[in-house]
Order: sequence, then structure tokens, then C-alpha cells
Amino acid sequence: MGAPHSPTTSSPSPSSSSSPSPPSPPKKSPFWFGGAASCVAALATHPLDLTKVRLQMDTTAAKNGMIKTMYNITRTEGITAVYSGLSAAILRQLTYSTVRFGAYDALKDTLYPNGAKPGFWGMLACGIAAGALGGAAGNPADVVNVRMQNDGKLPVDQRRNYKHALDGVYRIVREEGVPALGRGLGPNINRAILMTTGQLVSYDVFKTMLLRTPYFKDNITTHFTSSLLAGLVATTICSPVDVVKTRVMGSKEKISGSSLTMMAHVARTEGVGALFK
Repeated sequence: MGAPHSPTTSSPSPSSSSSPSPPSPPKKSPFWFGGAASCVAALATHPLDLTKVRLQMDTTAAKNGMIKTMYNITRTEGITAVYSGLSAAILRQLTYSTVRFGAYDALKDTLYPNGAKPGFWGMLACGIAAGALGGAAGNPADVVNVRMQNDGKLPVDQRRNYKHALDGVYRIVREEGVPALGRGLGPNINRAILMTTGQLVSYDVFKTMLLRTPYFKDNITTHFTSSLLAGLVATTICSPVDVVKTRVMGSKEKISGSSLTMMAHVARTEGVGALFK
């Protein structure tokens, strides 16, 4: 009878006792997510944007507000009129928003690699560059958008009657030349810079401030609150140059002069309040 075998105990291998690997960095969203989200948002906000354009193009002393203007549009032109130019609005978001959101993130990742947090001035520089690129990319679609939104307000013999965004681009090139697609490029780039810096930079600033308080965590409530505050800041600071941009793009005649000169003219002839329509 053989001797009983003693149980063997295996010592843990070095690999089984290795420390856990550090967490992988969060996966970044594709660059086009911002543009796609903006297109979806345009479906809901287009009536408000159309109303804004009508108010900004109004040089009379009428004191119509947003609600009354929207009511007059639906009463005189039909309920579907509040979606005039929707195809141009979508094209604008596909170009303008995709470029500015994508460029902002790309610039931050390039200048501040490995998850480094940019400071205020770094975010501001990225916002200015991204806004300028987005404004230039979206200018042709913006020209068509403004014209299609304001067409219903014009006398019948002065309407352009673009069928859709691409038809508008084609007819502008054919009837006015390629440079007409750059109508209002200066004010549009200025507006895009103000909008991007005001929106993206202030979003980061507000989010950081909220997370430093004991009342906010990194969740949807914080993101929503930061977005709401950032939208308020961006809309307020870019409104004057937005009025100028809209009037230059929608005008039948070529308007010359700097954005500051045109803003001063509007304030002098219509009052400062006209810059915040």
C-alpha cells in the first residue's frame, strides 16, 4: 500500500496578484455629434428663429413682440409659414455647427493633450478660432436661410421663391455670382465668434463653478443648468451683431460698412432696443 499523497498547494502566480489597471479615459463623442444635435434642435426652434429674423428685418417703429409677430405670420401666411426655410436651416447647422463644435473639441485636445484642463484664456482662444471657422463654413447656407425666412414678408414681385436650400445656393450663384454667398461674412464670423465663445466657454465656466458647490454633481441637472446659463449669455452678447448680419444677408442691395458702423446707425435711427430684437 503506497504512501498517501500529500495535497499540493499552489502559490499564487505573480500575474494573479497584479494591481488593477487604471481606468481608461472616457470615450469621446464623434466630432459630428454637435452638428447632428443642432439639426434636431432646429426642427423645434425654427419657428422662433424665423420670427427673430422677421423682427430683425423690420425697420419700422412697430413694437411687435415675438408672440404677436408669430401670430401675424400664421394668420396671413398660414401655419406652415413658420417652417419656411427649414431645409436651409438644416444645411446651416450641418455646416456651421458641425465645424464649430468639432473644431472647438479638436483644438482643445491638440493644445491640451492627455486630459489636461485648459484655463479660461485657453478656452477663449479655442472658442474664437472655432467660431471663425464655423461662421465661414456656414455663411452660404445662412444667406439662403435668412432670405427664405423673410420671403413671405416681401411684396409678391420682390420674393425670391427659392424651392429649397440647394436651389437657393444654385440661384444665388447663377443670378448674383459666387461672391454673393459671402454676403455678410464679416458680421457672421463676428457673431459666430461671440456665440461660440459665449456658449462653449461660459458652459465650461458655469459647469466648473456649479461642481465646486455642494449642491451639484456631474449629472444631467448640472449639464442642463450650465447650458441654460450659457445660452442666456451667448444670446445676449451676440444679438447686436446678429441684427446686422441678418439685414446684410437679407437686403436686396449690397450694404457696405463695418459691423460697428452699422450697429451705430441702427441705434441712432431706431433706438438701442432695435439691436436686441
